[in-house]
Amino acid sequence: MKLKDKVAVITGGAMGNGLGIAKVFLKYGASIAILDYANELQGTLNQLQNEYPNKKVLGYQVDLREKEKVEMCVDDIAKEFGHIDILINNAGVCRLETFLKMSDEVRDFHFDINIKGTWNVTKAVVPYMKKNTSSSIVNLSSVTGPRVADSGEVAYATTKAALMGFSKALAVELVSDNIRSNAILPGYILTPMVENMSKLSNPKDPNAVIDGIAKAIPMKRLGTIEELGELAAFLASEESSYITGHEFVIDGGSTLPETMTMGV
Repeated sequence: MKLKDKVAVITGGAMGNGLGIAKVFLKYGASIAILDYANELQGTLNQLQNEYPNKKVLGYQVDLREKEKVEMCVDDIAKEFGHIDILINNAGVCRLETFLKMSDEVRDFHFDINIKGTWNVTKAVVPYMKKNTSSSIVNLSSVTGPRVADSGEVAYATTKAALMGFSKALAVELVSDNIRSNAILPGYILTPMVENMSKLSNPKDPNAVIDGIAKAIPMKRLGTIEELGELAAFLASEESSYITGHEFVIDGGSTLPETMTMGV
């Protein structure tokens, strides 16, 4: 119960990696509040409350681009729980399009949610974290951008690389307030985002895309949302009390191979 009595705010927690994080945090004793714009939010809240009837689970359907509404949600979370100990900046979007074909609207869609949305939530939460003796921020970056990239990912890669700088700068600024800031760089985790990207890549046979991804990963499979949740729980807990300003790759070894053809 390494997160017992902790309160965690999780953005994008209605599905995918955020849902995996929410499940693992509840397992370890945390209470959680989910900020998500998706219509799946209420169903997720019902599911989590049924699985963990003794834990408090709150949900707020909010667009992270709307700063004032985000602030209202965070203020309500602090009022309901009395404190906020953990922030998981997980919410993010990805739409595949090549650089020259990409419209400014699609570019701004990525920037506004992946960067500005993360900025808005963090700025609203940090004042509450400063009241604690120990707090943790975990930002979901990606191997895409900081480590690798595929064609059509230029907007997504740019935002995820930006989150690395954001995470490190926060770590330096907030260390004196006993707030740690670290980043997770997922490779391919089987999420709705990955499934959607597969459909965009090959509308006729998206499963072939998933299978191709798995073959290129040394572990020969995609990760699970619960596996990512376990890493987030470690970084959110006192088990990582001497770690701040760093990034942690979870990719089944997908960024290890130098080529797909060389070697014995």
